[in-house]
Amino acid sequence: MQLIGQNSYSRNAFMGEKKQAAALVAVEAVTSRILVVRGQKVMLDMDLAGLYGVTTKRLNEQTRRNLDRFPSDFVFQLTVQEVAFLRSQFATSRTGLPQCIWGGRRYSPYAFTEHGAIMAAMVLNSARAIEISV
Repeated sequence: MQLIGQNSYSRNAFMGEKKQAAALVAVEAVTSRILVVRGQKVMLDMDLAGLYGVTTKRLNEQTRRNLDRFPSDFVFQLTVQEVAFLRSQFATSRTGLPQCIWGGRRYSPYAFTEHGAIMAAMVLNSARAIEISV
């Protein structure tokens, strides 16, 4: 009987280790997307939308519809110079900013501070956003 107890304990310990490993991966995925812009730690709208399981368009739409919940210290739009600097840091291709030719973003991305990210979870109606906000 002790063998069964020990076996179930080790199985539970293994399952706990798997959950902890998954949590570490999730934490690393989030922390790798945090940027420092204007002296504040922020996440860009496309990264936050992916985290909450919605499209960037939907996140920005809900942000605009609830502007009274997003003061300037919760969310701000990046300037063209900031976008160009970030693009050079990550060595990504042109997205069409400032002039839009084909595809890419037509507007500069929004940067959400920690409080802005929490507020975004509150205004979004996705299961993932609700789960994360809780």
